[in-house]
Amino acid sequence: MPGKIRGTKPDKIKKRKKKKLPIEQIEAKVKQVRKKKPEPERKTIPRRKPKRRIRRKWSLEDLDLKNNISLEKVKELGIWILQIVAVFFFAFLFVWFFGQRVSMIGDSMNPVLENGDVVMVNRLIHRPKRGDIIAFKPKGNENLHYYIKRVIGLPGETLEIIEGRIYIDGEKLEEDYEATEIRDVGIIKKKIELGRDEYFVLGDDRGKSEDSRMADVGNVERAHIYGKVWFVFSPMKHFGFVKD
Repeated sequence: MPGKIRGTKPDKIKKRKKKKLPIEQIEAKVKQVRKKKPEPERKTIPRRKPKRRIRRKWSLEDLDLKNNISLEKVKELGIWILQIVAVFFFAFLFVWFFGQRVSMIGDSMNPVLENGDVVMVNRLIHRPKRGDIIAFKPKGNENLHYYIKRVIGLPGETLEIIEGRIYIDGEKLEEDYEATEIRDVGIIKKKIELGRDEYFVLGDDRGKSEDSRMADVGNVERAHIYGKVWFVFSPMKHFGFVKD
């Protein structure tokens, strides 16, 4: 009959217990099995050596000047450079001779100029005319700020002040600009004669002006004149040409 074991009775059949191996032995056997399996060979790819770049010496032949640059292009480039140089040159001249700035200090030139006005000076003027507003250094003293006054007397003229009025070579000066009356004649007690290179200057507001009537200023020599005031640069509310 199936399921029966010869020589033994079914009752007496005992189940065989599987022996459990310790963990250490199991790990040892796993290692033995792994050692027996050959590891797959790794293919090594040979590395390529980097190519060295050869530096070529530069020469004028590389420019191919004959084919790339024509005589007309050289002329155009030369004209373009000359134009740039000319623009910078004239801009420099304009700033140097017409764009020099001076600040007005005090109220002696009211209402034409006010305290704090920044004005531009024309330095090309050779000999100022009567009525011109000029900037100068009194006695040529470089430590002083620029004074701004109006030219009244010209070189070689005689000048005197009688009852608040100005007389040039014996004739009364008619002033076509707004100016206050002279109440203090200062050092001009009698008729004076200007030298061949001297100018007599006054402020328009003569009660607040320190000018040729004072010994500290006196007559102004041509060499001490910085230039003619012609334009108000700032503030913007006074921006514009100066009215002589």
